[in-house]
Amino acid sequence: MKEIMDYLKQDISILVHIGGIVLLTFIAYFIINRTINKFIDHYGDRDNFDTTNAKFLRRIISAVIFLIGFGFVIFFIPSLRHVATTLLAGAGVIVAVIGFSSQQVLANIISGIMIVVTKPYRINDRIALRNVEGIIEDITLRHTVIKNYENKRIIIPNSIMSSEVITNANFTDDICCEWVELSVAYTADIKKAKDLMKDEMTKHPLFIDHRNKKQKDKNEDIAPVRVMSVGDFSIVLRAWTWAANPADAFLMGCDLRESIKERFDKEGIEIPYPYNNVILKN
Repeated sequence: MKEIMDYLKQDISILVHIGGIVLLTFIAYFIINRTINKFIDHYGDRDNFDTTNAKFLRRIISAVIFLIGFGFVIFFIPSLRHVATTLLAGAGVIVAVIGFSSQQVLANIISGIMIVVTKPYRINDRIALRNVEGIIEDITLRHTVIKNYENKRIIIPNSIMSSEVITNANFTDDICCEWVELSVAYTADIKKAKDLMKDEMTKHPLFIDHRNKKQKDKNEDIAPVRVMSVGDFSIVLRAWTWAANPADAFLMGCDLRESIKERFDKEGIEIPYPYNNVILKN
């Protein structure tokens, strides 16, 4: 009877220790995550704060916490401790097998770390690759989450992202140029059309002066408009407009195409369009 009671006490002691370890593991996980999330919420709007590093660091710390907790659980279970010792003796073979079977997982994790360290893109950057275009919403240990302009999430493994050619509209500088092209008829006054386009550009609230000091001293054109091509039926004019970021540039481009069209109509600048031959039958 005494042996049974001692055995039960030992089992209860093990269960209490395991329960305590599991509880402490989740408490540490909760505290760390909550602290980092508050830190991100408080400093996330600052220009010099790197949200990507903070979120990636949170995942790394969380993984380490759970690994440590799992290790202590194994330590307090005698049978598992014996198995762990046996496994450790053959660690070389086990590592080779695990590495071979999970090489894609390890490749994604290593690629994720390299992405965070080298920063080809960060959270909230606008990127384009292959037929995917959108905003980086998250970078996890295994994959990158991209939110496209239809509000759909595209999940791409980090190993693919690290080997792709990526167009990043926010890399080093957010300022963005938007081309606005319109065609005018051969009979139109080209100089007047260019002046009207420039006037609409410079008075748009999202338009910015992108010139540096040297360009301003040389009095370079703040809003250049040039003839891009002379086609069979029209002359194509292109305006270079600049905005603080790609989103503003897109909106400004849409607004300018509409406002310039209205100015052309008002000022008598013809925008040519094809006429269909109509055969009238009596």
